[in-house]
Amino acid sequence: MALTNFASLTSNQLTAWSRDFWNVARNMSFVNQFAGAGQNAMVQRVTELTKNDKGTKAVITLLADMTGDGITGDNTLEGNEEALRSFDITVELDQLRFANRIAGRLADQKSVVNFREQSRDALAYAMSDRIDQLAFLTMAGVAYTHKTNGALRNASPTTGHDLVDLEFASDVSAPTGDRHRRWDATNGLVAGDTTAVVAADTITYSTIVNLKAYAKDNYIRGMRAAGNQEVFHLFVTPSQMADLKLDSDFLANVRNAGVRGPSNELFSGTSSLMVDGVIIHEFRHVFDVSGATTGTSANAGAAGYKWGADADIVGARALFCGAQSLAMADIGLPEIVEDTFDYENQAGISIGKIFGLRKPKYNSDHSGSVQDFGVVALDTAQ
Repeated sequence: MALTNFASLTSNQLTAWSRDFWNVARNMSFVNQFAGAGQNAMVQRVTELTKNDKGTKAVITLLADMTGDGITGDNTLEGNEEALRSFDITVELDQLRFANRIAGRLADQKSVVNFREQSRDALAYAMSDRIDQLAFLTMAGVAYTHKTNGALRNASPTTGHDLVDLEFASDVSAPTGDRHRRWDATNGLVAGDTTAVVAADTITYSTIVNLKAYAKDNYIRGMRAAGNQEVFHLFVTPSQMADLKLDSDFLANVRNAGVRGPSNELFSGTSSLMVDGVIIHEFRHVFDVSGATTGTSANAGAAGYKWGADADIVGARALFCGAQSLAMADIGLPEIVEDTFDYENQAGISIGKIFGLRKPKYNSDHSGSVQDFGVVALDTAQ
């Protein structure tokens, strides 16, 4: 049965509406605030495809530091040039689609316009929210079978109905050894191990200071800000942010560094604070296990369970991010399709967006092994 476009939009109108939708979705998206085209962006956005011997792909390039010490004096430089070492990161692409459908006949064009506006906002929020979830799961190295609260998603028996069916889902990888840390209330910053987390291991000001030092010692490059200052981003859950605000050292540093009075960041209730060159952002989709199942020692470390030796500790994975922490392929405008059903009695709008996500890795000169390029995962209790 042929379906008729109920709105009769021209191609220019459809393009404008598609662009308007994507602007709304981007504005709603949290992770898009940190996206940019260059190597100085925390999320490097790729908008064009690159042709290579394996076809057309979305690719970002990571450049390793030069290791040679150069040629001194008048000694011959020609023939002693150092080749640039680069790592091409390929981002797989897939399409994610959402649709709205109303139950009754639209009386006039005004109703059509209202439906479009309402649908645009609903579809834009759904798309931006799922992209945010996928981005933070990717950086945290947590499979798309999980929700960002640690619970397992309900699996559909129909292929293509789950986020884990996305082409780039198989590229999600756990944090590499030198990029996975845990905050121990007694011993400070130690190797990551979710089964070793205890209730006392909450995030503190000392955590941030030590984590920044660790990241810089391990050659994680920050973003260059005004005055050529190097800054980093730290993403925490609302509960982790609450733990920080209850830490006396953190409280004193933020209070003394800010302006006096009600405009101080602590009083204004901002979701972002800056200490020691680290901008701390509170976001609900930072991975935690508040929604995971409470288990026993037999479930320690298992997917869908809380952390700790007895799988009963609510923990969270903060993300300490430098430049190029995430690669995002953002290819073209969303595709919009408007259809009618049931002899034009019902109207529907669908949105499809082609994109991809991947956490870049490279061969670290510092460790001599493959490591995540720009992000350190930090596990704490909350």
